[in-house]
Amino acid sequence: MLGLGILGWIIIGGLAGWIASKIMKTDAQQGILLNIVVGVVGGLLGGFLLTFLGVDVAGGGLWFSFFTCIAGAVVLLFLVGLVTGRRGVSR
Repeated sequence: MLGLGILGWIIIGGLAGWIASKIMKTDAQQGILLNIVVGVVGGLLGGFLLTFLGVDVAGGGLWFSFFTCIAGAVVLLFLVGLVTGRRGVSR
C-alpha cells in the first residue's frame, strides 16, 4: 500500500471521481460525496481489472494509482449508465 491514510485515499478518490464525472458528463448529477464513492470504487475496479490483465498495480506509484482510479471510475460510470439507461447529459 502506498502509505496514504484514509484521508489521502478520500481526496484522491474525490478528485478521480470528479474528473471521471467530467469525462462522462455526469457531474451535474453527482455531488462531492458521490464523486468520492465513484473514485474509490473506481480505484478498486481499475486495480482489479489491471491485476487481471497482468499489470503490477502495487509497484506503480502514486500517479499510476491516481490514473487507475480515474480509469476505473470512468468504467464504473459507463457501466452504471448502461444499467440505468442514462447517458451523460451536457447542459
